[in-house]
Amino acid sequence: MSVEQISVFLDNKAGRLSEVTDVLAKAGINMSALSIADTTHFGILRLIVNRPDEAEKVLKESGFTVSKTDVLAIAIDDTAGSLAGALRMLTDSGISIEYIYAFVTRKADCAMVVLKIEDEARAVELFRANGVRVLTESEVSEL
Repeated sequence: MSVEQISVFLDNKAGRLSEVTDVLAKAGINMSALSIADTTHFGILRLIVNRPDEAEKVLKESGFTVSKTDVLAIAIDDTAGSLAGALRMLTDSGISIEYIYAFVTRKADCAMVVLKIEDEARAVELFRANGVRVLTESEVSEL
């Protein structure tokens, strides 16, 4: 039960992030979440969007290097300790996290956490067994 994430390789130059968001805006693609990791020379922009296939297409047509990756999205309470509890479940089960980013949404009154992990099927089973809501692609788009 994964969500498609768009990853965009960017030269670390002024205006590159703006170019990506302009391309997506012109295509009517809405971003639900984003994260950027950078070095001195380049960055990787990770996006959760409402239409990942179209986002990949329009970004590639605009000259960006783009890939799609399956990630897991969960909804947790927006309270102290909620994230710690979800992460503890993974740690106690020996499931490693490659990266993580999150945002709070008042519309759904929760925090959404995006995780790239090594064993998604096991994590989904673990979260569900412990009452953590695993989100579908359409649920994420509605947040």
